[in-house]
Amino acid sequence: MPRSARLLPLLGLATALQAQTPPADLIVHNGRIYTVDQNRPFVDAMVVKDGRVVFTGAARQAMTFKGAATRVVDLDGRTVIPGMIDAHGHLGGLGSSLRTVDLVGTTSYDEIVARVAARTKDTPPGQWIVGRGWDQNDWADTRFPTHEALSRAVPNHPVYLVRVDGHAALLNAAAMRAANVTAATQDTRGGRLERNADGSPTGVLIDDAMSIAGSKIPAASDEELRAATRAAIAEVNKWGLTSVHDAGVSRREVAVYEEMARTGDYSLRHYVMIQPDDSSLATFFRRGPQRGLYNGKLWITAIKAYADGALGSRGAALLEPYADDPKTTGLVRVAPERLADVATRALRNGFQLNTHAIGDRANRMVLDAYEKALAAVPSGDHRFRIEHAQIIHSEDIPRFAQLGVIPAMQSSHQTSDMYWAGNRLGQGRLLGSYAWRSLLNTGVIIANGSDFPVEMVNPLISFHAAFSRQDGKNWPVGGWLPQEAMTREEALKSMTIWAAWAGFMEKEVGSLEPGKLADFVILDQDIMQVPAELVLRTRVLSTWVGGKAVYERKAAM
Repeated sequence: MPRSARLLPLLGLATALQAQTPPADLIVHNGRIYTVDQNRPFVDAMVVKDGRVVFTGAARQAMTFKGAATRVVDLDGRTVIPGMIDAHGHLGGLGSSLRTVDLVGTTSYDEIVARVAARTKDTPPGQWIVGRGWDQNDWADTRFPTHEALSRAVPNHPVYLVRVDGHAALLNAAAMRAANVTAATQDTRGGRLERNADGSPTGVLIDDAMSIAGSKIPAASDEELRAATRAAIAEVNKWGLTSVHDAGVSRREVAVYEEMARTGDYSLRHYVMIQPDDSSLATFFRRGPQRGLYNGKLWITAIKAYADGALGSRGAALLEPYADDPKTTGLVRVAPERLADVATRALRNGFQLNTHAIGDRANRMVLDAYEKALAAVPSGDHRFRIEHAQIIHSEDIPRFAQLGVIPAMQSSHQTSDMYWAGNRLGQGRLLGSYAWRSLLNTGVIIANGSDFPVEMVNPLISFHAAFSRQDGKNWPVGGWLPQEAMTREEALKSMTIWAAWAGFMEKEVGSLEPGKLADFVILDQDIMQVPAELVLRTRVLSTWVGGKAVYERKAAM
């Protein structure tokens, strides 16, 4: 029998199988697609059907899925990566910051006063003015401000201005009157008032003391929360984020998020960490951990606790005194016994516990609490996390791997803090600071993020910082403590599959593999190959969630 005759039945079978394959909704081809799939790390085409990846590989094969209604995107040599995941941000804080006085980037106290004074023109007297983003470390005088200049310029509106890290607030005199903040006001557990020599308050409240005035600010309405959430989601989508791990969310916020996700008003995979008060824990423990609600839009499976404050406001809890203020070792915001109890209850109810810890004393305390809880309730896959893990004693670095604890770190913090961290810590303690390589070498993964609105939303800032250890101006040459850098491949994983794994989301997102949700980003540059100094010039051309474009740059494609 001729060879051609023998092939006819096989060709007929292939044609029949192809005819049975439903046409794709989307084909993306003619570019470099980084899948973060270890078996097929990059391809030139991807096929999407019903919101999921069904094929990755060569364009010739991908085109066999084309039908009359298939959308075909020609990348024209551009780059695709999985949808980026910010493993530690604050969606509500971002939404609020888009509606309040923006103080990010201010270089003096006078500039802050001027911005707040300008807002009074559109704000009725007596109504609160809220702002965020000041950082005294960026001023010529790096001491904490005092209220007098702000009080003189804005006498008729109570003003509440949150520091960039969210761990301090500056009040004017009207706000202090509204909150009854006087020399007689006592420091709170886990917080303190900055005071003048005579004991009078300067107007700066640190950490848990912020609630003294913050609790007096009228709460936003549900419609205001929805509007702020829409604005925040649009903002993160614009920067290539398809998923956010939201650190510290109230029951009311969760209810708003659920309502929006239920109605489809949600272009985000949203992993929320609930607040650790007993009432919230009881509510969500009754429901149990919930993953991928509302067509894969909402995960409610984690708790956010706080062990200490921030380094910039000297609230991070240190084992030894601050080098630039020997009177203090920082603030502990939760009793070790309480943290161990919450960790134990979390394990019994199938929840993660993710605890904010920046200083070396706080990190040790959290690891101790986790170890105690895991002895009481052994678990093979708890995925407990420490959020930030910025300053770790050398003896504690191996304990993350030993206990199965995930360091959820934000590379952009290193590039913001490196100018003054040595002043706070002294040079010796810097060796355990922002120690990504030291942690990775023990066998753990790192879930990367930004902590927005503390830092900028753009996730490429953290990607760039992770492997370069440099700021946006590519300083310092060679990187700051470069021995702690990640590789580019690790940096990408830290913002995709590792971040997904840190939220029990790895079966759905984090890589572009057949069967997973088609969340991806199209970039105008190959961030895996261009020189480091060009990475932050990369533009997001479009962002896709479930195979649908949720952001497209004008005239981009």
